Amino acid sequence: MTSWVGRTAAEIAAAVQEKRVTPREVVAEHLARIASLDGRIGAFRTVRAEAALAEADEVAARADLDGLPLAGVPVAVKDNLAVRGEATRNGSAATPDDPADEDHVTVARLRAAGAVVVGLTNVPELCVFGTTDGVHGTARNPWDLTRTTGGSSGGSAAAVAAGLVPIALGNDGMGSLRIPAANCGLVGLKPGFGVVPADIGHGDWFGMSENGPLATTVEDARLMFRVLAGTDPGEPAPSSSSRGIALSVRSPLVGVTVTRPYADAARRAAQALAGAGHRVRRADPPYPLWLGTTSLAHWTAGTAVDAEGLDPALLTRRTRVHAAVGRRFVKGVRAGDRREQLRRRMEPFFAEHEVLLTPALARRGPAAAPWHERGWLRNLLVNTNYSPLTPPWNLTGWPAMSVPFGTLPSGAPCAVQLVGRPGSELELLAVAEQLQESHPWRRTAPLD
Repeated sequence: MTSWVGRTAAEIAAAVQEKRVTPREVVAEHLARIASLDGRIGAFRTVRAEAALAEADEVAARADLDGLPLAGVPVAVKDNLAVRGEATRNGSAATPDDPADEDHVTVARLRAAGAVVVGLTNVPELCVFGTTDGVHGTARNPWDLTRTTGGSSGGSAAAVAAGLVPIALGNDGMGSLRIPAANCGLVGLKPGFGVVPADIGHGDWFGMSENGPLATTVEDARLMFRVLAGTDPGEPAPSSSSRGIALSVRSPLVGVTVTRPYADAARRAAQALAGAGHRVRRADPPYPLWLGTTSLAHWTAGTAVDAEGLDPALLTRRTRVHAAVGRRFVKGVRAGDRREQLRRRMEPFFAEHEVLLTPALARRGPAAAPWHERGWLRNLLVNTNYSPLTPPWNLTGWPAMSVPFGTLPSGAPCAVQLVGRPGSELELLAVAEQLQESHPWRRTAPLD
């Protein structure tokens, strides 16, 4: 008997379209794996077993089955996006437990493409921090269960890395998709502003948050991205012509350093891309000294807006403090032009270089621990020190992605980041595919 667990979304969709397997069979196998393994991983807040099987049967009965790009593919959804009939808890005890009346637009697009939502995944409270733990559980890195999966799309990343689903939906406001992708050895794409519908929280963290795919291959990430963006999945990918690529291993934040494993991974990736015919040279973006304070202001102010109307007594201490700090910045963030200043500052650099290659993280993810019970400053320092390289590209609103590349001394995956000009998502995916071809990665953590 063929097992569909561990197969890519593209493989599953093709088999369902050709009626070599039914959506129910595929979904049932993945539900069985969730039941077997998720007690150790903590990827899901809720699993929709009965509903998912019923929806799989509905997909099988569709007249357009043979044309559905995600026919019968099980998918997990981050628990800050509405799934019809399920509560959206956003990692908090302060949020209402009322079921959503309709799907978020990105969930609706996945369903329209034939995907089956098997559950909603764990997030840190209000999706604020780079570790996924809280009142609904702790998500662990399937490659090293002593370590966090990252955040805030941590449950979604854990689900994919453990083979509980082939793809998952996450989002990224300061690295929330790329951080867990990097920790878990996945392809994670943060699209540029306006490419995929956002509608995340109350105002998308001032337009910095974007919805995007988590996958084990570039092909699956591209397929899911095109569904989310509403473009034709059959369109050809951009050619692999030579591109100007800048390599930078410098941290954007003063006082934060990049550890050797991540810096070395970026250098080796640069060599691989040079070998593929790209024009690669060392060049650091002109990061401003005020980048750290601007990032902090936007990060905390976004939380302050999302926390409005929630009972502070039901929020964890670190979230309350984060929101309190942010309330001081909300007015200035709304009226300020720091993001536009950063874009103007970066535009000449990206006029000279089509793609920026950096380490994805500065160091490995911290321990899987109850960080939500610890102080705000301790959380702030841990998050800043391990992920300084992701926030600039939320501030600019430009596309960026995490790509697995090599391993850490522990044996867990390492990763690099690719950043591009507005509208270059498919070009970034083409470069990522060359990295995958030159240095293939193991797609699923060895948990069995």
